Amino acid sequence: MRVLLVEDNARLRALTQRQLQDAGFAVDAVGELAEADAATRTETYDAIVLDLGLPDGDGGTLLRTLRGRGAATPVLVLTARDALDDRVAHLDAGADDYLVKPFAAAELLARLRALLRRPGQALPGRLALGDLGLEMAARAADIGGRPLALSRRELALLELFLRRPGRVVTKAEIERAIYAFDDEVTGNTIEVLIHRLRRRLADGGSRVALETLRGIGYVMRDTAA
Repeated sequence: MRVLLVEDNARLRALTQRQLQDAGFAVDAVGELAEADAATRTETYDAIVLDLGLPDGDGGTLLRTLRGRGAATPVLVLTARDALDDRVAHLDAGADDYLVKPFAAAELLARLRALLRRPGQALPGRLALGDLGLEMAARAADIGGRPLALSRRELALLELFLRRPGRVVTKAEIERAIYAFDDEVTGNTIEVLIHRLRRRLADGGSRVALETLRGIGYVMRDTAA
């Protein structure tokens, strides 16, 4: 899942980006309102974590712009403004949640996961295909109940395929879903990642296969079905 983090404090932005990445999110992190607006016009996000006090404007402007465009992307406002009037105004303007700084990383992640579990959003409790499963909150994969050790990127790739069982996933869709715009993606980055996940599944004895459709993309199937 891909998240846009809008935070002007460089140190806090880097720390929060890392915490979100460790929890399995691909994160685009920006520090200005104009950058955030451009990002939302060119990319599709599962959620947005939005600071209000930005150097070139108020984050609430972006919130109102998104809702005015009809975007239903969950927005978690993350700000030092703790007055009741501020919270009410931004929730009424379309924010889905409001978290006051300073905050604990565990609470931020819990609130974000809660938003994504709402009906119509992106985060079920568990994804599964055949003998292969992924517990979303714990970021833990298993084959027939046996733990499957995967890297952060391998877990993100597995999640993408488990969301689209039996459907073709292109390289462009993989890049867009699991890499942020400041990640370095070379010509064979995705092929290497596919190979690693395929090897993990085979070594773990899964009956789920990750197939290559040359020139088209990749598909994950339960071979026993």
